[in-house]
Amino acid sequence: MTKIKICGITNLNDALRCAEAGADALGFVFAPSPRQVAPQVAAKICERIPDSISKAGVFVNENPSTLLKTARVCQLDYAQLHGLEDQEYFQQLNFPFVKVFQVKNKAILSEIERFQLKLFMLDVFVNGNSGGSGKSFDWEIAVQAKRFGQFILSGGLTPENVGSALQRVRPYGVDVSSGVEKFPGRKDLDKVEKFIQEVKRWDSRII
Repeated sequence: MTKIKICGITNLNDALRCAEAGADALGFVFAPSPRQVAPQVAAKICERIPDSISKAGVFVNENPSTLLKTARVCQLDYAQLHGLEDQEYFQQLNFPFVKVFQVKNKAILSEIERFQLKLFMLDVFVNGNSGGSGKSFDWEIAVQAKRFGQFILSGGLTPENVGSALQRVRPYGVDVSSGVEKFPGRKDLDKVEKFIQEVKRWDSRII
């Protein structure tokens, strides 16, 4: 079954409604962003999320000790790393993580191969933006990346195109933020439900 992550959660109502709709994971952005949330706010939300829902923290080149402190306060399950974090950083971190590769062109494939990760994320490269841009990339590059491990597909996904993305790429999971928003930081719950329904419809066809 395709894993579904809804990112950019900033309030309890959105978190609970996304969980009820069938999300597998929720993401909290701690890096500078229109969707940034304070650790203290995220911690209160995370206390109310069912244990069955994974909680991810989005970070960009964060000091490892600060990241770990935030992870403890919010009881995060893993970190989503959108910066220039490398192998040395991973060793300092000593915490579950998903490395995000920003796809500009096929040159990213050699970088993905170099890291040799069992699970990673693919997002679109947008100059000056570390995620949540609402834009997509050439999914053929994602297809080629499958030989390096399992990945979560992100970047410009919406209820309207996620079915096509799943048919073309067949990723381990999908991650959506701006594609199910009313405005940055506030989810459109109708779009969330439709997005999740489209993923589950696809899954039911391939079982």
